[in-house]
Amino acid sequence: MDVMGDKATLLETGRFAQPADFVVPADLVVPASASSVESVRAAEEDETGDAVEEARQRLAAESGDAEAMSVLGAMLLRRGDLDGAEPYLRGATAAGDRAAANNLGVLLHQRGYADEAASWWRIAAVAGSAAAAHALGRHHRERGDEPAAEYWLRQSAEQGHALGAYALADLLEHRSDAAAERWMRVAAERGHREAAYRLARALDRIAEQEERASVREGRRIARAAFEIGSASREAAREGRPVVREGRGAAVRAGEPGADSVVGAAAEEAEQWYRQAAARGHRRAALHLGAILERRGELKEAGRWYLTSAKDGEPRAACALGFLLRDAGDTESAAVWWLRAAQDGDGNAANALGALHAERGETQTAERWYRAAMDAGDINGAYNLGLLCAEQGRTAQAEQWYRRAAYAGHREAANALAILLLQVGDASGAEPWFSKAAEAGSVDAAFNLGILFAGRGDDATALVWYERAAAAGHTEAALQVAIARLRDGDERAAERHLRCAAGGGSAEAAYRLAAVLDARRPPAPAHELGEPVREKNECEEWYERAASQGHRRAQVRVGMLAAGRGDVVEAARWYRVAAESGSRNGAFNLGLLLAREGSEPEAAVWWARAADAGHGRAALRLALVYARRGELVEGKRWADRAVALGPVEVAERAARLRDALRDELSA
Repeated sequence: MDVMGDKATLLETGRFAQPADFVVPADLVVPASASSVESVRAAEEDETGDAVEEARQRLAAESGDAEAMSVLGAMLLRRGDLDGAEPYLRGATAAGDRAAANNLGVLLHQRGYADEAASWWRIAAVAGSAAAAHALGRHHRERGDEPAAEYWLRQSAEQGHALGAYALADLLEHRSDAAAERWMRVAAERGHREAAYRLARALDRIAEQEERASVREGRRIARAAFEIGSASREAAREGRPVVREGRGAAVRAGEPGADSVVGAAAEEAEQWYRQAAARGHRRAALHLGAILERRGELKEAGRWYLTSAKDGEPRAACALGFLLRDAGDTESAAVWWLRAAQDGDGNAANALGALHAERGETQTAERWYRAAMDAGDINGAYNLGLLCAEQGRTAQAEQWYRRAAYAGHREAANALAILLLQVGDASGAEPWFSKAAEAGSVDAAFNLGILFAGRGDDATALVWYERAAAAGHTEAALQVAIARLRDGDERAAERHLRCAAGGGSAEAAYRLAAVLDARRPPAPAHELGEPVREKNECEEWYERAASQGHRRAQVRVGMLAAGRGDVVEAARWYRVAAESGSRNGAFNLGLLLAREGSEPEAAVWWARAADAGHGRAALRLALVYARRGELVEGKRWADRAVALGPVEVAERAARLRDALRDELSA
């Protein structure tokens, strides 16, 4: 059982060289010439000095100096000379030196005499040695005697021994005792890096719980605010007083318009991560890097990732790789991913696979995806499926998708369902869509909506569309809006259209503009010389859709510009729509050109519109050719207009056709 830190912590005494985490009890201060935790010899101290010091201590020990025997025994024990250390430690112990008794216990423990070691630790602990009490407590815990372990660890911790406090905290935490945090904090405050790390992790969990609670509260407030806002708008329309209530600011950190939620627990966790990382704890450095990266402090995050990665933490090497990739240094990123992948990090192996896939090196990519899978990262199977699908290897893609899907990979389940749907197996696709959607795949929920809509089950389709829309799926929000418009619920439709349009849907922006357009009173005709009025929200949404390539929106923006008297802007949008294949855009552009005296060019655009099935454009062409005296061509376009309609156009075109026929037969 290795739950209490490094193995060396068992050997902590006042006269034994320790790692940086160890704290020397105040009553075990050794002579200035001896090693101690608080004053470790500088690295450049030469062996000659050590030899001289050892000789001096040996002379004193031979003369019966108990303190010298204790110091010399500790020096020899540190060097690994157990045979040489034992007689000096026994001699000092016999003279009542508790530090020697503790070290004698360490020596016997190293030789495998655990029970005899415990007896000497007990003597030292009873004499007040906190280090011995810690070692004795660990001895009892390893033998399953938790009451005795707690007693001695508590004795050590209450004397201010960092390792004792940490071991006691670990024991209490194992029993879910609330006092564990107190002792973990004591150990951390006394410089124990593992305690600092574990305290930070505990505070992190508290911060996550606070954030989740804040998100739930934020959503509740948002719903309430929306209901208040809806009631207020309705009241305003009906002329009733509008009542507004105060709203809290607790919302999810990072959401648009949200106040960032950084609780005290998160701030304190970061401080402890810093302390542990500064003392060389590689996982603490990893977590600190992640906190800084989320906050956008990428340079410092990279430094901590680098520190952790150099200490052998593969997850830090992987994270450093992603930072370097995002900064454009793909080659350096690949170096760190390779290092992490070779240390068994599946995420890094996946990243290497993706990198080689982008370069077209599919065999190397496949090798790394398999390595990711072997490392226990199921994304490797999913990525293999994607790779095979891109290469047209459908059977292999299905195999890998299934493997990942059975392991709970929701996007693999969605991809498998799509693949089955593409080969005509709708009944096989549905359960995988359902599994993915229930696991939280927004795309799968939307795809279920499409599946049920294709079967004519609009009610079930709407349920899935609403689920996907609630999770932010743009196209699902559009489908919900269309359903609400069909049901006559314009307010709900507008809300979903705004979500979809805000998410980048050109169709949603166009439909939202149309909803707003239908509400506003007709604008008065623009007179020459009048100033051009400002654009309203309706026009802004039309323009957004138009700028995204929506042809009907482009035509509508052109019409609105023409209504404002802005002929140049109108012509620009009509031309954009016409060149994209809009027959209405081509027809309107022709009207504008004809009005400006460019009838030949107008005829070109009308011909394009008529060829695309625009009846009015065909009628216009018939009139143009009739005026020119080209009766046969005029009759041909009149026949075309009759066939295309609509009814009033067909009637006018029929009369023109008959007149032209009479002229031709006269």
